[in-house]
Amino acid sequence: MRKEYVMGNGAIALGALAAGVNVVSGYPGTPSSEIIETVSRYAGEGVHVEWSVNEKAALEVAAGAAYSGARTLVTMKQVGLNVASDPLMSLAYVGVEGGMVIVAADDPGPISSQTEQDTRMFAEFARIPVFDPSSPEEAYEMIQDAYACSEKYHTPVLFRPTTRVCHAYASIEVEENAAPKRYEGFHRDTGRWVIFPRLSYQNHAMIEKRNPQIGEDFSDYGKNTLTGTGKRAVITSGVSYAYVREYLKDYPEVRLIRIATPYPFPERFVLRGLEGVEEALCVEELSPYLESAVLKLIGAKGLFVKVYGRLTGHIAPSGENSTEASAKALSHFLGTPEREKSSPPPDMPRLPVRPPVLCAGCPHRASFYAVKKAMEGRKAYFCGDIGCYTLGNAAPLDMVDTCLCMGAGITMAQGLHWTDPEGVCFAFVGDSTFFASGMTGVVNAVYNNADMILCVLDNSTTAMTGHQPHPGTGRNLMGSIVERVDIGKILEGMGVKKILRVNPLDHPAAVAAVKECAGSSGVKAIIFRSPCIAAAKHGKGMAVGENCIQCKKCIRETGCPALVIKDKKVEIDAGLCTGCGLCSQICPVSAIGGGEDE
Repeated sequence: MRKEYVMGNGAIALGALAAGVNVVSGYPGTPSSEIIETVSRYAGEGVHVEWSVNEKAALEVAAGAAYSGARTLVTMKQVGLNVASDPLMSLAYVGVEGGMVIVAADDPGPISSQTEQDTRMFAEFARIPVFDPSSPEEAYEMIQDAYACSEKYHTPVLFRPTTRVCHAYASIEVEENAAPKRYEGFHRDTGRWVIFPRLSYQNHAMIEKRNPQIGEDFSDYGKNTLTGTGKRAVITSGVSYAYVREYLKDYPEVRLIRIATPYPFPERFVLRGLEGVEEALCVEELSPYLESAVLKLIGAKGLFVKVYGRLTGHIAPSGENSTEASAKALSHFLGTPEREKSSPPPDMPRLPVRPPVLCAGCPHRASFYAVKKAMEGRKAYFCGDIGCYTLGNAAPLDMVDTCLCMGAGITMAQGLHWTDPEGVCFAFVGDSTFFASGMTGVVNAVYNNADMILCVLDNSTTAMTGHQPHPGTGRNLMGSIVERVDIGKILEGMGVKKILRVNPLDHPAAVAAVKECAGSSGVKAIIFRSPCIAAAKHGKGMAVGENCIQCKKCIRETGCPALVIKDKKVEIDAGLCTGCGLCSQICPVSAIGGGEDE
């Protein structure tokens, strides 16, 4: 045993390695990304680790390995589970041989996501077990229990940490990595591995018979805990358990029922906790999952317990819980005095408001600006996507009209074209997102003869989630140098006739490329290629000369955070400027210079 001070995601990774995981796959997405990165740092020989092109591919890779008896780990964020749901729903019926744990990290808030969806609901929908850790320490232990559950019942298992668990730090006792599990390999059995309607029917019946037994097992699971006495109870799970436990340490007369395995619901355990209880408050994040399950249980058993929670307005209907919000709800439920909020020292300055913004020198700013200038005076629609470039919606660029989900900008641009053929329809997509979910939309556009301009913002990395490699970078997570997949050749193979490549930091050339594409019909593509500024700086910074006329066009039109006003004059923050040179190209009096390579 050794002690490690790790992030919650690191604890999950180390727990999987302690369980003898063989194959690890996933797609980056906050708050889950660090799990695979930690596995890749700590894994020994015999463990395959990969960033897959998307979550669907990751789950299918793991399924093949799990059919062979290997232990597998699949990681994603909650919206990634939507992408993986196609194979997951069928895999729930087919089952696995080796243990498979699917980590879907939920993001209450949401802090960095499009949705606040609840993976517990997905587990019930898919009819597979779900584990809900409340701390990094528990996550380390619980994921090992999840593998045991998966192999006992030959089913994939969901593991649902939330942002506060994923990104919290703790000192944990870590076992040495177990040797990767020994497995026999794939045994052909078409009656088991080939899903046909009759097999689906039989397996569905088996699952409905099996799940109550898993619920019985969960009723004896050591992480489902019951403390306290009295006629009032608080039912909770996940990180909310930590908030509730902190408050109730002064109220031992209140029962605390902690549910670590929400589905299948541990009915016998909950009934034991509710004996003699007259009122119960359910403190949970996102959906009223526990509240609904408890209401269903007490209705079925004819119990007289008044249940409060999200459905009754006692817990906020959206957003993440906090110690303060939980304390307020508990105070109201128990009739105890509200605790005073701690206030900062009187001389403590207010934190500045810092909205998210494209980095100084980000090539995406130059790409958006080139399209904006080229389209001046023309009706145009700008469909965005998920990534750093979503920030192109902010003023002064204002270049993202829509953003739905990964890859959707490409197909939505086609929908806008069919409703307004006179408008010029643009779709912006990053290089990583192009591989993950953009290619299908391009094929759809070519096949249906749409008129649109695809703008691939290629910065040679997956920037927003931590600079992970992708098929266009020429390397993979196992450290191998691989053939770089060329986006332009893919587009050519799909049938895109006009494909232009340009450096967005060459402003005149970038504007000319946009105008050329806007002057022709059909599907066109511009690959704006320039590396992410966090990975490769351009050169030394720029400087404002004496001939500056203070028109502030550089600030008004680009919004670059390195351009500032100091003593009523435009200056360039040397600590932020990367020397990209965009501002020098738009200055009407050529007052900005520098930026040469050092």
